Amino acid sequence: MAIAGYNKLIILDRDGVMNAVHNHEPITDPDDWTALPGSMDAIAFLTQADYTVVVAENMSGIGRGKISMQQLNEVHAKMHMQIKKTGGHISGVWFCPHTAAADCSCRKPRAGMVLDILDRLHMKAENTWLVGDSLRDLQAIESVGGHPALVLTGKGKQTLAQEALPEDTQVFDDLLAFAKYRIEQDSPDDEKEA
Repeated sequence: MAIAGYNKLIILDRDGVMNAVHNHEPITDPDDWTALPGSMDAIAFLTQADYTVVVAENMSGIGRGKISMQQLNEVHAKMHMQIKKTGGHISGVWFCPHTAAADCSCRKPRAGMVLDILDRLHMKAENTWLVGDSLRDLQAIESVGGHPALVLTGKGKQTLAQEALPEDTQVFDDLLAFAKYRIEQDSPDDEKEA
Protein backbone atom coordinates (compact mmCIF):
# COMPACT_ATOMS: atom_id res chain seq x y z
CA MET A 1 0.00 0.00 0.00
CA ALA A 2 1.46 3.37 -0.99
CA ILE A 3 1.91 6.04 1.63
CA ALA A 4 -0.15 9.17 1.14
CA GLY A 5 2.73 11.41 0.10
CA TYR A 6 1.30 12.39 -3.29
CA ASN A 7 1.17 16.05 -2.33
CA LYS A 8 4.58 16.08 -0.68
CA LEU A 9 7.69 17.38 -2.38
CA ILE A 10 11.33 16.59 -1.65
CA ILE A 11 13.93 18.90 -3.20
CA LEU A 12 17.46 17.52 -3.19
CA ASP A 13 20.71 19.35 -3.58
CA ARG A 14 22.87 17.12 -5.76
CA ASP A 15 26.58 17.30 -4.92
CA GLY A 16 27.36 16.00 -1.44
CA VAL A 17 23.78 14.76 -0.96
CA MET A 18 23.27 12.35 -3.86
CA ASN A 19 26.81 11.96 -5.14
CA ALA A 20 30.38 12.27 -3.96
CA VAL A 21 32.21 15.54 -4.57
CA HIS A 22 35.80 15.76 -5.77
CA ASN A 23 37.86 18.80 -4.71
CA HIS A 24 34.79 21.08 -4.62
CA GLU A 25 34.79 21.22 -8.44
CA PRO A 26 31.81 20.46 -10.69
CA ILE A 27 31.69 16.96 -12.10
CA THR A 28 32.30 17.31 -15.83
CA ASP A 29 32.49 13.64 -16.85
CA PRO A 30 29.73 11.08 -16.26
CA ASP A 31 32.40 8.57 -15.25
CA ASP A 32 33.16 10.80 -12.24
CA TRP A 33 29.56 10.83 -11.01
CA THR A 34 29.48 8.37 -8.11
CA ALA A 35 26.35 7.91 -6.02
CA LEU A 36 26.84 8.15 -2.25
CA PRO A 37 26.05 4.90 -0.41
CA GLY A 38 22.30 4.54 0.07
CA SER A 39 21.35 7.65 -1.89
CA MET A 40 19.84 5.79 -4.85
CA ASP A 41 17.87 3.55 -2.48
CA ALA A 42 16.66 6.65 -0.64
CA ILE A 43 15.26 8.15 -3.85
CA ALA A 44 13.66 4.82 -4.75
CA PHE A 45 11.98 4.58 -1.33
CA LEU A 46 10.67 8.15 -1.62
CA THR A 47 9.42 7.54 -5.16
CA GLN A 48 7.66 4.34 -4.16
CA ALA A 49 6.06 6.16 -1.22
CA ASP A 50 4.52 8.63 -3.72
CA TYR A 51 6.73 11.62 -2.99
CA THR A 52 7.65 13.94 -5.81
CA VAL A 53 11.46 14.20 -5.86
CA VAL A 54 13.37 16.90 -7.74
CA VAL A 55 16.90 18.28 -7.78
CA ALA A 56 17.88 21.95 -7.31
CA GLU A 57 21.54 22.80 -7.59
CA ASN A 58 23.80 25.79 -7.93
CA MET A 59 25.91 25.09 -11.00
CA SER A 60 28.27 28.07 -11.17
CA GLY A 61 30.70 25.85 -13.08
CA ILE A 62 28.68 26.75 -16.18
CA GLY A 63 29.14 30.46 -15.55
CA ARG A 64 32.84 29.92 -14.83
CA GLY A 65 33.35 27.87 -17.99
CA LYS A 66 34.23 24.70 -16.05
CA ILE A 67 31.40 22.62 -17.50
CA SER A 68 29.31 22.88 -20.68
CA MET A 69 25.58 22.24 -20.96
CA GLN A 70 26.34 19.09 -22.96
CA GLN A 71 28.59 17.79 -20.18
CA LEU A 72 25.98 18.62 -17.54
CA ASN A 73 23.30 16.81 -19.56
CA GLU A 74 25.57 13.74 -19.84
CA VAL A 75 26.18 13.73 -16.07
CA HIS A 76 22.46 14.02 -15.42
CA ALA A 77 21.70 11.24 -17.92
CA LYS A 78 23.93 8.92 -15.87
CA MET A 79 22.29 10.12 -12.65
CA HIS A 80 18.78 9.43 -14.02
CA MET A 81 19.85 5.98 -15.29
CA GLN A 82 21.23 4.95 -11.89
CA ILE A 83 18.14 6.22 -10.08
CA LYS A 84 15.85 4.39 -12.51
CA LYS A 85 17.78 1.13 -11.96
CA THR A 86 16.89 1.20 -8.26
CA GLY A 87 13.22 1.99 -8.90
CA GLY A 88 13.45 5.72 -8.22
CA HIS A 89 12.45 8.75 -10.27
CA ILE A 90 13.51 12.38 -10.37
CA SER A 91 10.65 14.54 -11.66
CA GLY A 92 12.90 17.41 -12.69
CA VAL A 93 16.30 19.03 -12.36
CA TRP A 94 16.61 22.75 -11.71
CA PHE A 95 19.95 24.51 -11.68
CA CYS A 96 21.36 28.00 -11.46
CA PRO A 97 24.19 28.49 -13.98
CA HIS A 98 25.27 31.85 -12.56
CA THR A 99 28.27 32.80 -10.47
CA ALA A 100 27.78 34.62 -7.19
CA ALA A 101 28.87 37.84 -8.91
CA ALA A 102 25.77 37.73 -11.14
CA ASP A 103 23.61 38.50 -8.08
CA CYS A 104 20.72 36.50 -9.55
CA SER A 105 17.54 35.47 -7.76
CA CYS A 106 17.87 31.76 -8.56
CA ARG A 107 21.20 31.00 -6.87
CA LYS A 108 20.74 29.47 -3.42
CA PRO A 109 20.46 30.82 -0.70
CA ARG A 110 17.97 32.97 -2.62
CA ALA A 111 14.65 31.28 -3.20
CA GLY A 112 14.16 31.73 -6.96
CA MET A 113 14.69 28.08 -7.88
CA VAL A 114 12.56 26.83 -5.00
CA LEU A 115 9.71 29.20 -5.90
CA ASP A 116 9.86 28.12 -9.53
CA ILE A 117 9.70 24.45 -8.52
CA LEU A 118 6.72 25.07 -6.24
CA ASP A 119 4.92 27.04 -8.95
CA ARG A 120 5.54 24.58 -11.78
CA LEU A 121 4.62 21.52 -9.71
CA HIS A 122 1.67 23.21 -7.97
CA MET A 123 3.07 22.31 -4.55
CA LYS A 124 2.92 24.15 -1.24
CA ALA A 125 6.02 25.17 0.69
CA GLU A 126 4.64 23.76 3.94
CA ASN A 127 4.58 20.28 2.31
CA THR A 128 8.12 20.63 0.98
CA TRP A 129 11.51 19.54 2.32
CA LEU A 130 14.85 20.59 0.92
CA VAL A 131 17.75 18.26 1.73
CA GLY A 132 21.20 19.77 1.48
CA ASP A 133 24.71 19.76 2.89
CA SER A 134 25.25 23.53 3.08
CA LEU A 135 23.70 26.49 4.85
CA ARG A 136 22.55 28.06 1.58
CA ASP A 137 20.37 25.01 0.86
CA LEU A 138 18.67 25.33 4.23
CA GLN A 139 18.20 29.08 3.91
CA ALA A 140 16.60 28.76 0.46
CA ILE A 141 13.78 26.55 1.74
CA GLU A 142 13.39 28.29 5.10
CA SER A 143 12.82 31.64 3.38
CA VAL A 144 9.65 30.33 1.70
CA GLY A 145 8.24 28.50 4.71
CA GLY A 146 9.40 24.99 3.80
CA HIS A 147 11.36 22.47 5.85
CA PRO A 148 15.19 22.32 5.88
CA ALA A 149 17.08 19.05 6.35
CA LEU A 150 20.87 18.86 6.68
CA VAL A 151 22.71 15.66 5.78
CA LEU A 152 26.17 15.01 7.20
CA THR A 153 27.58 13.85 3.88
CA GLY A 154 29.47 16.20 1.55
CA LYS A 155 30.00 19.47 3.45
CA GLY A 156 27.32 18.60 6.01
CA LYS A 157 29.59 17.96 9.01
CA GLN A 158 31.46 21.20 8.34
CA THR A 159 28.17 23.07 7.99
CA LEU A 160 26.87 21.64 11.27
CA ALA A 161 30.07 22.58 13.11
CA GLN A 162 30.51 26.09 11.73
CA GLU A 163 27.11 27.52 10.85
CA ALA A 164 24.06 28.73 12.74
CA LEU A 165 21.34 26.59 11.17
CA PRO A 166 17.74 27.71 10.61
CA GLU A 167 15.75 27.02 13.77
CA ASP A 168 13.69 24.07 12.52
CA THR A 169 16.49 22.27 10.65
CA GLN A 170 16.52 18.50 11.10
CA VAL A 171 19.88 16.73 10.83
CA PHE A 172 20.44 13.25 9.35
CA ASP A 173 23.49 11.09 8.77
CA ASP A 174 22.68 10.79 5.07
CA LEU A 175 19.91 10.86 2.48
CA LEU A 176 18.84 7.31 3.27
CA ALA A 177 18.35 8.16 6.96
CA PHE A 178 16.27 11.19 5.92
CA ALA A 179 14.11 9.12 3.55
CA LYS A 180 13.41 6.42 6.12
CA TYR A 181 12.51 9.02 8.76
CA ARG A 182 10.22 11.02 6.46
CA ILE A 183 8.39 7.94 5.23
CA GLU A 184 7.92 6.71 8.80
CA GLN A 185 6.67 10.13 9.98
CA ASP A 186 4.23 10.46 7.10
CA SER A 187 2.85 6.91 7.36
CA PRO A 188 -0.74 6.61 8.56
CA ASP A 189 -0.92 5.53 12.22
CA ASP A 190 -2.40 2.14 11.31
CA GLU A 191 0.64 1.37 9.11
CA LYS A 192 3.03 2.36 11.92
CA GLU A 193 1.34 -0.10 14.26
CA ALA A 194 1.33 -2.98 11.73
